[in-house]
Parts: sequence; structure tokens; C-alpha cells
Amino acid sequence: MLTVEIPGDFNGGVRLSLAHLVLDYNGTLAEDGALIAGVPERLAQLAEHLTIHVITADTHGNAAQKLAGLPVSLYILPPGAQSEAKADFVRALGFEQCVAVGNGRNDALMLQTAVVGVAVVQVEGAAQITLASADVVCASIEDALDLFIYSKRLVATLRN
Repeated sequence: MLTVEIPGDFNGGVRLSLAHLVLDYNGTLAEDGALIAGVPERLAQLAEHLTIHVITADTHGNAAQKLAGLPVSLYILPPGAQSEAKADFVRALGFEQCVAVGNGRNDALMLQTAVVGVAVVQVEGAAQITLASADVVCASIEDALDLFIYSKRLVATLRN
């Protein structure tokens, strides 16, 4: 569990009690099917406090191989209704305890559903609707994961 206090004017702020980190794979954790440098180490560090789930369409068909040995659970989605499937996944975990990170159009609803949604804009870009659905937008997955390793960064971004 990761607890983060977000100061604010309304009701004295918000206390986030986070248990799950839900991540897209391609365009988020990986570029052209290969994990981005620095991601495995950050996932290992975050796994000490959060249960990590990777939910993906697996565009390159190699997510299981690339994530082998990392402290994550992998869920590969069938074609069709992927936006809804990702959001339903977050709801089933308990959206109020979930952080979601993604970049694609099929991640927008997942980011909107999670208590904290983070969009990343990397080599693959990001869908405009996903940016609009996010609470935070980061320039890289490293920066996005670091928000939860160094949670004062998240506080500084979300405080009211």
C-alpha cells in the first residue's frame, strides 16, 4: 500500500491509499515491443508497495517474454472493446485504490476510471482523448513511475 496526502482547500485535501498500479504495455512500458530502459528497476522498486498489473492488446506479441521475471501480472486482451475491458479491470480491482498509466486511445477510459490516471507522451505519442482523461501527463514512463517512487512529485502536481 502507498499512502499519499494531497493538500487542498476542499475538505482539507485528499488521502490516496493506493494498492494497484495498472499499466499499458506498448507505447507506455515499451517502444516497438521492447521494454524501455529503466522500467524494470522501477517496477521492482514499486512492487514493494503496489501490486502491478500490465493489461495490453500485445500488439507485438511479445509482452509475456519481455516481462518474464518482473513482479507484474500480465493480462492480454482479446480484440474488440478494449477500452471498456481496461476500465472494467480497474473497477474490479477497486478504482479508488488504482493508479493507471497509458498513452493510447484504448487507455483513456482506464485513466478516467482510476483514482489517478497518468498519460505518457513518448515516441509513440499519445491520443488526445487520453491526455484529456488523465490527471497527470508525463514526458516519459520513467517520470510517470517516479511520481510514485518519489511521491512528493505527485503531491506537488495534484495539490490544490
